[in-house]
Amino acid sequence: MYSRIPRRHKHGVHPCTMPARHRFEASLRWTGAQGGATTAYDAYDRSLLVEVDGKPPLDLSAAPPLRGDGGRHNPEDLLVAALSACHALSYLALCARRGVRVVAYEDAAVGELGHGAPGKTLHFHEVVLRPRVTIDATSDLALAEQLHARAHDECFIAASVSFPVRVEAVVVRP
Repeated sequence: MYSRIPRRHKHGVHPCTMPARHRFEASLRWTGAQGGATTAYDAYDRSLLVEVDGKPPLDLSAAPPLRGDGGRHNPEDLLVAALSACHALSYLALCARRGVRVVAYEDAAVGELGHGAPGKTLHFHEVVLRPRVTIDATSDLALAEQLHARAHDECFIAASVSFPVRVEAVVVRP
């Protein structure tokens, strides 16, 4: 079984030099308060501002079905994007380590949010990643296809969610 902690002989990093945990911080402010207080469910602005030190701010809102601004990102968009990006970065790292030369990578990820049992809260039912990868003519096509399963296993964001994340990858040569 593959360990998620890089080994010195594989990656040039000794496990003892890596922190056991990584911390990520963000601050959030409800900017919709400028439009008035939460007097009724359908009467308040759902605009938010998320800031992470040293990075551009993110203007967010609720998703349009939840009375949000469709012109802004929402938490659901960001969750699907995070799963897609984690898989892509895991896959690209594996390819680089195994000699598979990726020349293009695109994904058309889709998440499905809905109710489960009657009266229950909304939740994600699944996210499907559909990466389309182009490798150069000298790379091993079978290995490039197999590395998607390993990348899925290494994606810590997919491992952190309680719903299925499926990968429907296509690998091609030019």
